[in-house]
Amino acid sequence: MNAKANTARITLIAGIALLFAAVSSGREQQNGVRHASDFISTEYYEPPHQQKIKSVLSGAEALPQPGGLLIVKQLKLETFGLDGKLEVTILAPECIYDTFKGLANSPGHLQVRTGDGKFRIEGDGFLWRQSNSFLTISNNVRTVIEYGAKTNLKP
Repeated sequence: MNAKANTARITLIAGIALLFAAVSSGREQQNGVRHASDFISTEYYEPPHQQKIKSVLSGAEALPQPGGLLIVKQLKLETFGLDGKLEVTILAPECIYDTFKGLANSPGHLQVRTGDGKFRIEGDGFLWRQSNSFLTISNNVRTVIEYGAKTNLKP
């Protein structure tokens, strides 16, 4: 493993440790609740592609809950291919993120769009599994497919 990969892993581990410390101290303090602003969680591909980002889950804030859960406000989840190109962006006003199981879910509204913007889907209620980047949308699903601009068409 090279130094860059080690640095990325150490940074990720340190960030997780700080987040868990905030959760623990928040449990110990009964007068207030601690939260993180500009929350971000980055997942990397397995070796030999461990330097490539697989997904980034972020939010405007994260409110720690018991059991390793976080309430994430203004969720933005982006997934990337091995080539580094943005594959999908997922947006939701709020979700619950299980840091131990790598699951994000919400009964609320969700918007999804592909990196090229040609495919959009939205609905209410979702479950995202970080381990295999699998997304389930529960209700009121609506899909929009846009075809590229057509040129050189003759009547």
